[in-house]
Amino acid sequence: MQNQNSLISSREMRALEVNAQYFGVSLLQLMELAGRNVSQEIMARFPKGKRVAIVCGLGGNGGDGFVVARHLLRSGFEVTVLLVGRDRDISHEAALRNYEILQTLQTKISVVEINDSAAIPAIEADIVIDAMLGTGTKGKLRAPIRQVVDAINAASGFKLAIDIPTGIDSDTGEVLGNAVRADLTVTFHRAKLGLKNAKKYTGEVVVGDIGLPLEFEEFAGPGDVELARKPRSETAHKGDFGRLLIIGGSTVYAGAPVLASLAAMRSGVDLVYLASPKKNAYEITSISPDLITVKLESDNLSPTDLETLKPFIELADVVAMGPGLGLSPKTQEFVKVCIEAVEAAGKPLVLDADGLKAFAKFKRALKVPLVLTPHGGEYAILTDKALPEQIDEQILAVQKIAKQLNATILLKGKVDLICDSNRVKLNFTGNAGMTVGGTGDVLVGIVSGLMAMHADPFEAAVCGAFVNGAAGDFVVSDFGYHMVATDVIEWIPKVLETPMDHLKVKK
Repeated sequence: MQNQNSLISSREMRALEVNAQYFGVSLLQLMELAGRNVSQEIMARFPKGKRVAIVCGLGGNGGDGFVVARHLLRSGFEVTVLLVGRDRDISHEAALRNYEILQTLQTKISVVEINDSAAIPAIEADIVIDAMLGTGTKGKLRAPIRQVVDAINAASGFKLAIDIPTGIDSDTGEVLGNAVRADLTVTFHRAKLGLKNAKKYTGEVVVGDIGLPLEFEEFAGPGDVELARKPRSETAHKGDFGRLLIIGGSTVYAGAPVLASLAAMRSGVDLVYLASPKKNAYEITSISPDLITVKLESDNLSPTDLETLKPFIELADVVAMGPGLGLSPKTQEFVKVCIEAVEAAGKPLVLDADGLKAFAKFKRALKVPLVLTPHGGEYAILTDKALPEQIDEQILAVQKIAKQLNATILLKGKVDLICDSNRVKLNFTGNAGMTVGGTGDVLVGIVSGLMAMHADPFEAAVCGAFVNGAAGDFVVSDFGYHMVATDVIEWIPKVLETPMDHLKVKK
């Protein structure tokens, strides 16, 4: 369970709000509770009849202000709304809904548009509420908002900021040119990181409850996809979205590393190098021209293959090892020396399946980021202990080994459990049809592909678990429990690109 007194970044809060919608709590509900919190703070401090000026932007923060206006009107306050911009430019859906409600109250609430800095009226009110810009603000303030900030600061009334004073970076506390100097800041769910460094501007800070259970912070959802996904620039070049080396395959298992590699490509990584025994590699090249194969001499990988691999380890952003590797004595020796080479090169590492089993014999904390993706049986091999049955006990056990190995562990199961030394997430996507061979290899490809695009290892593991499971759920919705792993691969980009409100699949 997360500590409710801890701070939260703007990107974490955004992901939480997206996930809340996925689990059924709408932005409209969150906005209503946020506005109600602010109005209650005003009502607790001031008698009815006071004049209130609410300065609103065009986004979600402004929408909170619209809700405050409605609640304060009902409680006997004299309310004026100053809208910075034109009402036709309100694009935030929940904010627009609440603005339309205000329009029905136009005989009671005065709404004044501020379209340029020359149109800023003197702000004369007992209480001035800043609802212009929220937690996502970056860069210096522009006109007319910059001038409106000056007007708010020049006003004589009590000043309240919603969520964060306009002009303060919510993550760093940096002043973005100028900022509202509030007497009170009402923020929501958790205090934002930057508030601790901006006390001259925040005044008293109150954290309001907007109905998000703390448990939601431990549930994976589409918000975690947004955290891990890398935006693609129109000016991007080959390699900007990562180079991944996948090491796997043997005389018995040729397909597993192919599935991992294709899944990585579908996750968006630019280049995948697949290192496999020579015979496998030639077959793979004939199957998929999208993959660059590194042809290794041994039928089952051995330490002698390392020299061939070293240039590709240096070239790659991330190395993933294990799918279809086999567990011959020479291969287990190879895993050890290969991990040492990856560590010496300073490259993040993902270990799965046979690679993970070989690692279990000499396991230790590495000097590079490490992600392990065991199922219950592999976890028992890794730890020499059976996996506890209860989820709370599993969290304690898995997080303990994650701390010992300084690793992120993605424990695959009916509910996927993702832990590093400090963070925990539970993923509920996926279904019984995904017991088919190869879906674990697909998961490795997604996670390592995201890491090659420089996603944080924990965030990549959470996103990978959600995307892999959701893709499997869409396959089941199309075909029932008659899937193969390549079906799941085809759904990866659709899950990554599908709007949040279309992602939930009924099971």
